[in-house]
Amino acid sequence: MDTLPGKMRATSFSLSGCFVTLLIWGCTTVICFVDEKLLVQPATTIGYHSTEVTIANATQGGHTLPFACGNNSQKCMGYCNICHDLFGGPTKECLSGLLTFQCLSVYESAMKSLNSTDWCIWGSVSGLYSNLSLCTEDISDCLLIPWPNSLVEETFVRIHSEFFKDCPTEELSDPPPVIVFALVITPICLIPVMVSLVVLKTKNGDGSS
Repeated sequence: MDTLPGKMRATSFSLSGCFVTLLIWGCTTVICFVDEKLLVQPATTIGYHSTEVTIANATQGGHTLPFACGNNSQKCMGYCNICHDLFGGPTKECLSGLLTFQCLSVYESAMKSLNSTDWCIWGSVSGLYSNLSLCTEDISDCLLIPWPNSLVEETFVRIHSEFFKDCPTEELSDPPPVIVFALVITPICLIPVMVSLVVLKTKNGDGSS
């Protein structure tokens, strides 16, 4: 009779041990699963260009930019952060500095790498000119400043006065000296002829009356 209760106690102890083992294994699995989710979630968020990533990129030093920033270029957030840190916002002063160091300096370096005789050949400089225009447009759009604007116009006036002032333009060049002389002397010669005609007409009119 004592054998049966002993077997029952042994069986009960065995079942209890298995239950404890399963409980420990289950808890460990859940904890590991939760830890894996916590570790994988940031990587998944960073891997996609989602709204969360845009909001995260707009935060620097634990604060969000207090002004709107364009998103037409991947460099927009960098430009906006520079304006925020140095000027407190997307001001004209910040735009002027970015145009100088991001656009104009690159253009001037590229132009100076060419021979000065090539500056007046449109095929040699058209690509650089177009890149400069796109650069000024991108930065203005990132700062949400209308393009073109006075600072962009000043930039192009500067490069024209520096690189293209000696370039001849057929449309604006002076005509040959012979043509200039003919255009000047013709009205001068016509003046006495016209005066003579007026005098003769007057005399003929007086005689007839």
